[in-house]
Amino acid sequence: MPLAALVCLVVAISDGDTLTARCGASGAYRQVKVRVAAIDAPESRQAFGQKSRQNLARLCFRQQATLQPREQDSYGRTVADVRCGGTDVASAQVRAGLAWVYTPYAEAYPHLGPLQQRARGSGVGLWSQRRPLAPWDYRHRHPYRPR
Repeated sequence: MPLAALVCLVVAISDGDTLTARCGASGAYRQVKVRVAAIDAPESRQAFGQKSRQNLARLCFRQQATLQPREQDSYGRTVADVRCGGTDVASAQVRAGLAWVYTPYAEAYPHLGPLQQRARGSGVGLWSQRRPLAPWDYRHRHPYRPR
């Protein structure tokens, strides 16, 4: 059974697929770290990482967001379908060539594949590179080391 949708205010953007939202009633807010479901954006130090983050900020920062939580990830973030200003964030990031469809979730989000194919065919965003490196391959080559 899906969890209830949350209406929140986006207060921070970490990268192209992660944001922080303030949810709940006034005086009883809680901060929620959210990973946008079904996509994987370039890492911050990767090509197009900053552009991806900036696009997510343009879509969502200081905006009302509707979050449909799906699960918790291994970092304790809430994985959710995110809409900002009526825009499906995963679709917008993939359409702009600023995120990959995250293969393990592709089946549950069949609308994303054609958006990625169109972006790739048009050479937009990260698809303008000759050989774009998927974020999961980048992370494998550059393991995360907490600062």
